[in-house]
Amino acid sequence: MSPYIGEFFGTMLLIILGDGVVANVVLNKTKGNNSGWIVITFGWAMAVFLGVFVSTKLGGSGHLNPAVTIAMTAFNGFDASLLVPYIAAQIGGAFVGAIIVWLAYKQHFDLTNEGDAKLAVFCTTPAIRSPGYNLITEIIGTFVLVFGAMAMSNPVNSLGTLDALPVGLLVLGIGLSLGGPTGYAINPARDLGPRIAHFILPIKNKRNSDWSYSWIPVIGPIVGGLIAAYIFKLF
Repeated sequence: MSPYIGEFFGTMLLIILGDGVVANVVLNKTKGNNSGWIVITFGWAMAVFLGVFVSTKLGGSGHLNPAVTIAMTAFNGFDASLLVPYIAAQIGGAFVGAIIVWLAYKQHFDLTNEGDAKLAVFCTTPAIRSPGYNLITEIIGTFVLVFGAMAMSNPVNSLGTLDALPVGLLVLGIGLSLGGPTGYAINPARDLGPRIAHFILPIKNKRNSDWSYSWIPVIGPIVGGLIAAYIFKLF
């Protein structure tokens, strides 16, 4: 099947489970309310596992992440003609996935008054707002992701296909160890697609979509991914 279909549905499922676990933890009157950071990081790890698995089964590479695709294109021989359609599929899948999460948790969104909690379901915000340090954190987190992912990629496949379980475990480790400062976006599509969904959806009593911060989870991961890919290929 088309690799774009794989990337779209893989990223959609990534967000359904990933944003879904955040909704379960932070929104009012859910079964998982206030269950904590460990639940969120495990939920995101399982989201990555499923997303990568589905993407590769449907003909994609399991990237689910423009930072990974850009890094693979720049330094790992990924077909440059696939770059823009891949990124479009990833952002589109993330956007649709976020809308599905909103539908699933609609009543809980309505019963939650905190605008910050509602925004947190869709995208990342920093624990301490400091653009320079926030950017560095995203660069470091994505460096670990891409360096590890390249080590795990299938060398016989020109698309650099990723294996689902190792990447899921890698993201679990990143979340537990490096997720505290910024919420570990480490993926422009994961943050931007749902942020757009938050902006356009008729969410009751929502706050602004924090566009002043939105460039950090886009630029940081791309920079971190490129550095990781360059160093990996160098050695």
